[in-house]
Amino acid sequence: MRKGFSRLILLVVALGATLQFASAQFKSTKAEQDPAYVKVIEQRVAKIVAPLHLTNAAKQQKVQNVIEQQYFDLNKIDADEQKAIDAINQGQLSKGAQKDAIAATKSRTDAKVAALHPVFVARLNQLLNKDQVAEVKDGMTYHTLEVTYKAYTDMLPDLTGKQKKQIMAWLVEAREHAIDGGSSKEKHAWFGKYKGRINNYLSKAGIDMKEAEIAWKKEGSPPNYKIG
Repeated sequence: MRKGFSRLILLVVALGATLQFASAQFKSTKAEQDPAYVKVIEQRVAKIVAPLHLTNAAKQQKVQNVIEQQYFDLNKIDADEQKAIDAINQGQLSKGAQKDAIAATKSRTDAKVAALHPVFVARLNQLLNKDQVAEVKDGMTYHTLEVTYKAYTDMLPDLTGKQKKQIMAWLVEAREHAIDGGSSKEKHAWFGKYKGRINNYLSKAGIDMKEAEIAWKKEGSPPNYKIG
């Protein structure tokens, strides 16, 4: 019993140390950002926070700051990566060495983003309940999860409960990756990847996805929306 409690204490201490380390490592203040970019992010985040209907002004500002900081940190990580890649491209490396150096740079970027993710989510969880955290994630990813889930269930009304549950699970997973995307293109790319997985899953269940989508569009599906 004591051993289990000691492990729990160590886990809590380790998590706290991780949060502090990551916070210090990725801290990027508004002063370091382009004023025009800061304004865009402030407006974008305000729209994400508004649906939470927080009545405590101080708490609302804390949530606003946490989400803004995530955007600033991701922007800095992306900018640092691009700077490193530009330096590699301008260097005297052979094509093979250049390719390896760029791959290593991207790998370091992925590691930084991976370290940043749990810190951001932990901060949200400290301030918001489960549903509110999900709302923030939806806002950061343009509500693509709910739009995509509705598209599948509208197009395929005979989906089983098990299939619907699996589709939702994969879309939630896609959203978790997408909140780390530094651009809308990156965010949508994650959902595109998981839509491919969903389509393969449904095809193996005997559903002709191409025929289903054609029929769905004839019935008046959202214009320009593609499942595949």
